[in-house]
Amino acid sequence: MTDAKMEKHILFVDDSATVRSSVSFCLRNAGYKVTEAMDGKDALKKLKSMKNKDKSLSLIITDVNMPKMDGITFISKVKETEFKFVPILVLTTESEESVIEKGRTAGASGWLLKPFQAEQLLWAVKKVVWPK
Repeated sequence: MTDAKMEKHILFVDDSATVRSSVSFCLRNAGYKVTEAMDGKDALKKLKSMKNKDKSLSLIITDVNMPKMDGITFISKVKETEFKFVPILVLTTESEESVIEKGRTAGASGWLLKPFQAEQLLWAVKKVVWPK
């Protein structure tokens, strides 16, 4: 039997190249396929491309504070697409209860704070991705 995790595809959205690199490295080492996006607008383009190529997506992880389109707006836009049922984790420095509430209202499934611990990130990913 093959490892089902190999089929799990994650879209990771963050404007920091360093954060994208470290999170993607962590996720790929755990066996996930990762697509990176620089901000909400870039991520929506990548989602459209996935839809056109009929690719499935298991999870979206997004930052909040990004140029062009912030994470909360991005989450709201995703919820208007065919990817609306894909769980969305927020990975951010934002810990204000009001911001977290906006994220929940927009449709976020969970909230993680930076700097992240690899084990904590992978635990949260596993929790929302499995047992689908």
